[in-house]
Amino acid sequence: MNGELVQITSRKKKANDSTPRLVLTLTVAGLLSGLAIVSAYELTRPIIAANQARFMREAVFKVIPGAERLQQLAWSDGTLAPAVDEAGEPSIYAGYDAGSRFLGYAIPGEGTGYQDTIGLLYGFDPARRRVTGMEVLVSSETPGLGDKIYKDEAFVGAFLDLAIEPEIELVKEGASADNQVDGITGATISSQAVVRIINQANAEWLERLFEPGREPPLEEPPQADAPEGGS
Repeated sequence: MNGELVQITSRKKKANDSTPRLVLTLTVAGLLSGLAIVSAYELTRPIIAANQARFMREAVFKVIPGAERLQQLAWSDGTLAPAVDEAGEPSIYAGYDAGSRFLGYAIPGEGTGYQDTIGLLYGFDPARRRVTGMEVLVSSETPGLGDKIYKDEAFVGAFLDLAIEPEIELVKEGASADNQVDGITGATISSQAVVRIINQANAEWLERLFEPGREPPLEEPPQADAPEGGS
C-alpha cells in the first residue's frame, strides 16, 4: 500500500515539475512564431507596396487614354496639390502624355455592391466634362453575374466617353443619351452600384479640381512613368 502511495506521489511530482517546462516551451514557440510572422511581413511589405503601385499605375493609364506619366494629387487644407505622403490625405491622379502635357484625372471611388464593397477608378476629362474610362479595382460580386461589371465589354465600354451632366443614369436597355449606361441583365444591383459610386465621387471631387488649363505641371522627376511597352 505504501509502495503505491509513493508511486502516485512520485508521478504527481513529475507532472508538477513538467508544467513550468511546458509553459516555457510554449512561450518560446509563440515568440519564435511571432518573430517569424513579423519578419515575413517586413520582408514582403516592399514587394506588396511595389505591386500595388504598379497595379494603380496600370489602372490610371487605362482610364486616361494616351497617358504615360502620372502625378498623385492630394486634397489637404482645402487645396489640391502634388502629394508628399502617398498614404496620407485623400488623393486622385493627374495623367500626362510622354511630353508632360496634361490629359485628365483618374479618380478613385468605392461603395457597396450586391455582395461587398466595390472599389474602382475612372478617368475624367475636365475640359469636355466626360468620363474617359472605368476600371474595377476591388470586387467580390457574384461570379458569372456581378463580376460582369468588369468582364462585360459592352458595360465597361460605355464609360469610355460618358457625359456626367446631368448625372450618369443607368437604364434597363437602349441607352440613348450621352449620360446613360445600359444595365447588366442579372446584375442590376452591381451595375447600379458602379454608376452610383462614380456619381458620388464626382460630387466629392469635381468642385476641387483645377480650372481647365490651370492644372499643375508634372513635377520632375516624375513620380511614375509608364512601364516599357505600356500605353
